[in-house]
Amino acid sequence: MKTPVELIDYCRHAIESVDDVQKDRLIESMLNSRRIFIYGSGRSGLVGQLFAVRLVQLGFDVHFVGEMTTPIITKDDLTLLISYTGRTSSVVQTAQIARRIGSKVISLTGTENCDLCKTSDVTVLFDIEDNDETKKIAPLGTVFEDSAHLFFECIICEIMDRKGITEEDMRNRHAIWV
Repeated sequence: MKTPVELIDYCRHAIESVDDVQKDRLIESMLNSRRIFIYGSGRSGLVGQLFAVRLVQLGFDVHFVGEMTTPIITKDDLTLLISYTGRTSSVVQTAQIARRIGSKVISLTGTENCDLCKTSDVTVLFDIEDNDETKKIAPLGTVFEDSAHLFFECIICEIMDRKGITEEDMRNRHAIWV
């Protein structure tokens, strides 16, 4: 059995490979957009939904594309798309539609020069080690998905710091059922 440390090392490498300029462009775009729309398919979509929840807790107006209550994207909004391959048809199509409307489009991917990158204003690129050894430890994009989740959690902390938001502030926006 492989150890969790090996997976963590691959994720660390992927997260550390992100260009700081692109990371800052993502954060600035989030802070300067009226609303944030997030989309990914499959497990990437689940990571996007986790990020959306945290952003709501920070006070952002966030929607996951495809939900029944998702409003139309406008030119004042940010569309954040997540796809390891950058070729997932529904994700690329969402990017094309958002661009046509005039929304800022940012993609998070592990594949350089992919279709998604070509339709994005900003690409946050992870260097994913994709070889036989990583496939034994983390098959089918696991390193990308886990890295994306950890990267987004770090983004949340950076936004908290920039905006002076405390955990208590977030807790006050947390869904509570009584």
